[in-house]
Amino acid sequence: MRKRNNPEDSGTLLDRRDPDLKQRDRQGPGGDAGGMGKPFSRLGVMGKMKRMILWLLVVYVSIPFIVKLCPSIQAKLVFLNFMRLPYFMDLKRPLDQGLNHTHNFYLEPETGLKIGVWHTVPAQMWREARGKRGDWYDSTFSSTHSVILYLHGNAGTRGGDHRVQLYKVLSSLGHHVVTFDYRGWGDSDGSPSEGGMTSDALFVYDWLKQRLNDKTPLYIWGHSLGTGVATNLVRRLCDRGSPPDALILESPFTNIREEARSHPFSMVYRYLPGFDWFFLDAITANNIFFASDENVNHIWCPVLVLHAEDDPVVPFHLGKKLYNVASQSNSLSGHKVHFVPFPSALAYRHKFIYRSPELPNILSDFFGSAQQTDDST
Repeated sequence: MRKRNNPEDSGTLLDRRDPDLKQRDRQGPGGDAGGMGKPFSRLGVMGKMKRMILWLLVVYVSIPFIVKLCPSIQAKLVFLNFMRLPYFMDLKRPLDQGLNHTHNFYLEPETGLKIGVWHTVPAQMWREARGKRGDWYDSTFSSTHSVILYLHGNAGTRGGDHRVQLYKVLSSLGHHVVTFDYRGWGDSDGSPSEGGMTSDALFVYDWLKQRLNDKTPLYIWGHSLGTGVATNLVRRLCDRGSPPDALILESPFTNIREEARSHPFSMVYRYLPGFDWFFLDAITANNIFFASDENVNHIWCPVLVLHAEDDPVVPFHLGKKLYNVASQSNSLSGHKVHFVPFPSALAYRHKFIYRSPELPNILSDFFGSAQQTDDST
């Protein structure tokens, strides 16, 4: 009878094979251990990349629908009031920003709603201003120095660095500078809206007029989104027959829809079919218009437009377009409407026009001619 093989003997025979042969068995045909490892690894990386691209595509497609369904998101992106820059600034202490001739106080445009305000006196008063309280600052409005009501743009607070630097320039030129944070900005109460911002500006303007004599010039200066507030304010003032002495628009746009379409944030969606319906109509749904191109047809006071050619936030062509509309406005006929471009080589971009060494002369010439026009009328 044939002897039956014992499984243990088979295992013993296998174990007795050449060690090199066993090593080759563990290796692939190419001689590498786990010969299919690299192809599998490459497939794994490609799979992860495909999943990542798929997720990005899902996010890209989802955002327009989210904005459309929740238009309040678009309002937050317009105002950016939640971006309080610089962080940890104590707005009650303008001295910390180098403004040793500035007083912080609060006004109440509506019952239970306070807004934070800064009053910077002309630089030649800084020694006298040291240690003074609100009553002294109020008394300085009786001087002959002109007053500029400054309306800042979105994001940040009245203590933003580029804003502080402009206050210093204007103060050095002999102007009072009064600025404030709209409701919902900085340490002011409330929530932002176009109507609320305009109402706050009108309240502060009226508060100033009550403290100024009739011969003290009061100018309104708006920057970026603040130019929309400024034209809203001046239109209201003209409607009631009391325009300001002049309006300065720094880095302005025509209306919020055109600005949103041109903004860098919209670049990835600008050419998407339905862009207006998804994004721009969501802005309109929040009653946000800032229609400066309409407002300039209803105002009658001297207007100065300042814009840098390399502005990446509000494109230069929008400021130029607004100027063209204003220069052809019937209501502005007989009033000085002036446009000053700043070449790209100067790198003033969106918020550094205050650095221009020509700015003092530009303002002096404009305010002088504005005053002559006012006297002749």
